[in-house]
Amino acid sequence: MLEKITHDNELLAIILRDGFVGGGVTFLTPDDLSQQLAHMRHPRGKVIEPHVHNLVQHSITYTQEVLIIKQGSLRVDFYDRDRAYLHSRILNKGDVILLAAGGHGFQALDDLEMIEVKQGPYTGEGQKTRFAGVADGSIRLVHQTPADGR
Repeated sequence: MLEKITHDNELLAIILRDGFVGGGVTFLTPDDLSQQLAHMRHPRGKVIEPHVHNLVQHSITYTQEVLIIKQGSLRVDFYDRDRAYLHSRILNKGDVILLAAGGHGFQALDDLEMIEVKQGPYTGEGQKTRFAGVADGSIRLVHQTPADGR
């Protein structure tokens, strides 16, 4: 239910499937990513003490994003840093993906509703380099390969 997608020893993405079960707080990302992803599960009555986050200076050199699928299905096409197509995965309602590195493209397979979270502010098209995607006849779908044995 947890997939870590890598290429040439670089983490491209982490997919957290809707059926993932964990306990307490489980950080799913390595400490060196600028975007952190955690799964939290607490019993009824668990108190998380009120808090504020301290002002901390961070340096972000690569925009990372999280997508949360609320409705429908999404095909995610993965590319390496040189824009070479690698393979694709399907995300469904309740799935979450953190896109950490490399390139990516998407196709909505059904009517789609999703939430995107990333570092901001978004300054427009100058933050992206668009390129031609994989042809439909060349799509290589990889089925779920849990990294944690669940």
